Amino acid sequence: MTTPAPTVAAPTVAGLDQLRVQRRTLVVLAASQTVGGAGMSTVAAVGGLAAAQLSGSAAIGGLALTAGALGAALVGVPLARTAERAGRRTGLRRGYLIAATGAVAATGAVAVGSWPLLIAASVLLGAATATTLAARFAATDLARPQQRGRALSVVLWATTTGAVTGPNLAAPAERLARAVGAVPLAGPYLLCMALFGAAALGVHAGLRPDPLLLSRTAHAQKAALTPGGSPRPLPALATAAVVVAQAVMVGLMAMAPLHLAHGGADLRVVGLTISAHVGAMYALSPLFGWLSDRVGRLPVLGLGAGLLTAAALVGATAAPHAVLQLTCALALLGLGWSAVLVSGSALLVDAVPAPDRPRVQGRNDALMNVSGAVGGALAGGLVAATSYPTLCALATTLPAFVLVVVVRRRRGAR
Repeated sequence: MTTPAPTVAAPTVAGLDQLRVQRRTLVVLAASQTVGGAGMSTVAAVGGLAAAQLSGSAAIGGLALTAGALGAALVGVPLARTAERAGRRTGLRRGYLIAATGAVAATGAVAVGSWPLLIAASVLLGAATATTLAARFAATDLARPQQRGRALSVVLWATTTGAVTGPNLAAPAERLARAVGAVPLAGPYLLCMALFGAAALGVHAGLRPDPLLLSRTAHAQKAALTPGGSPRPLPALATAAVVVAQAVMVGLMAMAPLHLAHGGADLRVVGLTISAHVGAMYALSPLFGWLSDRVGRLPVLGLGAGLLTAAALVGATAAPHAVLQLTCALALLGLGWSAVLVSGSALLVDAVPAPDRPRVQGRNDALMNVSGAVGGALAGGLVAATSYPTLCALATTLPAFVLVVVVRRRRGAR
């Protein structure tokens, strides 16, 4: 007589099926990222052009996206504290509502023709970036250690649809605003207001139970059974790589629309180019997540640094009218950023105990967004003083340095 094989029960926390809650969490986060990503990429497509048009200065155009990166840095830590205190649901909802407020302020700024007010509104709009970044960590709260890369990459991937669609909605929104007698540039910002509001409503209604609060209960149960901690693998390298990737990505992306405009490109062409870039940022993130879990965090980190270096090299040789070459450079830029963000974020989650993660993750994202603000500011000044190809040539040095460090770490590990 054979004994039937025992069935393995799904892990439960507070009477809830943890795997089922994790699946629901990923669905809700993916949906909110689709909507929020559309708003975020729309801001990226029109922010620099709107500020440059209102001010008549390319440097001020770069300052708009720099202000957004600064706003993301300022909002990141408070949002992390909110999540630590009240859960991911409250933190993400608050971030999207701040971004919606920024979209309202930006609408008023373009209506009255005030670029200083638009820069101030861009700081609030930066909350969208901080919120979408925080959502990737929410995806790992209940994920198994060997599936963290895939979990956070699924949420990043979900941003693809919205991120690609958003910039291409800017021109129709502009035409609609003109048709109703409003200032044309107000149309894209009104669209962003609606998108961020919908994302806030989605996380408010859907993230129940809260994944972070539930994971704390699970961690307490495991800690009672298995005291002691695990090693902390390379958290400094993870943060440094993500910081470099963000600085290079923001700097090159912020100035690309102005470089294209100098070559005669209109908003439609700029929208398509930014869509290719933003799509590359997220479309292959599941592949990078799978590779990160399968072959290791460091190899994918090195791959991302190599792609960023290649993107800067391609951009350094692109003339303003070379739309296809610039699009390829921005696509490589997005792929490199994605590989670094996925592997670096998974490495950081591995390195930090569960109770400390929201605080450490908030600091990491704040540093990441400060680097984006600095990168955008320096990029604007460099392009105003020299040219976009010169900016790209200088940008090759940072990811190349990260690549060297990763290779040396890999050799040391062997």
